[in-house]
Amino acid sequence: MDLSSINPILLLASLMVAATPILLAAIGELVVERAGVLNLGVEGMMITGAVCGFAFATITGSPWLGFVAAALGGAALSLLFGVLTQYLLTNQVATGLALTLFGLGLSALIGQGYIGIKAPAFPDIHVPLLGDIPVIGPIIFQHDPMVYIGLALVAGTYWFLHKTRGGLILRAVGENHDAAHALGYKVIKVRLLAIMFGGACAGLGGAYLSLVRVPQWTEGMTAGAGWIALAIVVFAGWKPWRLLLGAYLFGGVTVLQLNLQAAGVAVPVEYLSMSPYLATIVVLVIMSSGRAPGSLGRIFHASR
Repeated sequence: MDLSSINPILLLASLMVAATPILLAAIGELVVERAGVLNLGVEGMMITGAVCGFAFATITGSPWLGFVAAALGGAALSLLFGVLTQYLLTNQVATGLALTLFGLGLSALIGQGYIGIKAPAFPDIHVPLLGDIPVIGPIIFQHDPMVYIGLALVAGTYWFLHKTRGGLILRAVGENHDAAHALGYKVIKVRLLAIMFGGACAGLGGAYLSLVRVPQWTEGMTAGAGWIALAIVVFAGWKPWRLLLGAYLFGGVTVLQLNLQAAGVAVPVEYLSMSPYLATIVVLVIMSSGRAPGSLGRIFHASR
């Protein structure tokens, strides 16, 4: 065992990369749940985004077009969920689980021709001056653009939810959809837009795995990341900034266990591999707080 081989600066820098796909998916799901909808299909939307993004990036040679395709693929799959739950009034939990299974199967089918192919390079950004600061520069200012887009989405979501009229309407729909409907707000329209935003974010998170983190296509490569995103939303108490903390916690444990494996720690590799998920569960049980939106998971019918 050689713990001296673990570089703390590289460890912290890798933490931000490992947290990004979870952060992207979780911020989308947070908006969906603040609108009063429980979508358990995050895993299916992430894996669909992963394969769509990889396929388009490989065909066009542009990772940016891959991310656009991933967002559209995730949004399209989430729209299917929205139509089923908001218009046909199907059970949200059952529909979300079916969406995950459908996404896993669809991605396996689409991805058959892309196994073993390397994704086009997605370069990091070296922020002038800031990137040269000792210690802080390599940790914060030398990442790929999607890391900063994820942080911008957290800030933008907070601003939208708490500083805009649209955010107030969305929160009102999530708290009491009947009262929001009585005030003249379009409950179904608001929820559909939130669902599609959540799907697009999940698609981006999946594409980050296949285009940056790995970067290649592997069947089932999300490996439960969508479920972790769902758990982090609860841990955050449906607050964007706490969600950022939860994503970085999971990313930190993930990177740490990989470094411990490389250092030859005398612990069975299976225990190290499951440690990020165990840590998430423990923290969720101990620290989760905050009241869920009042109408979360409840079916809305305009005639009532």
